[in-house]
Amino acid sequence: MIRKALADYLDLEHHTLWQLSTSTAVVEGVFGDALHVRDLADHGDFGIGTFEQLDGEGILLDGVCWQACADGRLREAPPEEGIPFWIATHFESEQRVQLGPVSSFEQLGALLDPHRPGANLFVALRIRGMFEELLVRSVSRVEAGATLLDATRSQTTFSHQAISGTLVGFWSPTHASSLNIPGYHLHFLSDDHRHGGHLLDLKAASLDVDFDFQSNLRLALPETREFLTADLTADPTAALEEAETNQGQ
Repeated sequence: MIRKALADYLDLEHHTLWQLSTSTAVVEGVFGDALHVRDLADHGDFGIGTFEQLDGEGILLDGVCWQACADGRLREAPPEEGIPFWIATHFESEQRVQLGPVSSFEQLGALLDPHRPGANLFVALRIRGMFEELLVRSVSRVEAGATLLDATRSQTTFSHQAISGTLVGFWSPTHASSLNIPGYHLHFLSDDHRHGGHLLDLKAASLDVDFDFQSNLRLALPETREFLTADLTADPTAALEEAETNQGQ
């Protein structure tokens, strides 16, 4: 009975997506810290998110949290750094495929789509390889009252050539758009731990992709005054699409 209970627990752990806050809250500018980087260890070793007042892009890989700053620096995020929004899981590959060539972010999605089990489950994705071209962005820390679109309209973009690394992220279903960002949402971490950011576009000859299918969702809603008093009734779909695809100046 103990062995079965432990097996059931471990299976649940590796199929559970833990999320802090919601996409609607992010769109409306709820960026204050609800938890801290040190809390992520309780919920996963793999994931993406952002930091207090959108201070850079977050990448959690192999249990280490990285912060891609707007000035191009990549650093290991301090344990006390605040996080307003995060998605994490205990990653365990259930399917591995090799894809390529890939000429754009749009084509990457088209190549990944047939390997998903359907349109209604979440999928964690770990994509490794040498990227011929890569375009990423990072947002700068914003003042209280700014929205997500305010931040992404003044983002910084970085272009890289012949760079090896890992894309960390998720595919989320459209029916969950008020909770999460629908479609593919990927952040990049270079193998040399010098570069990172939110993926905008790419080109690669071949990529190795691991899928982890997520059938359970745990949602942690902030108990901060900022979240409790925010108006979250608006449909975030259009704003999320603009924020995710905006390639800056």
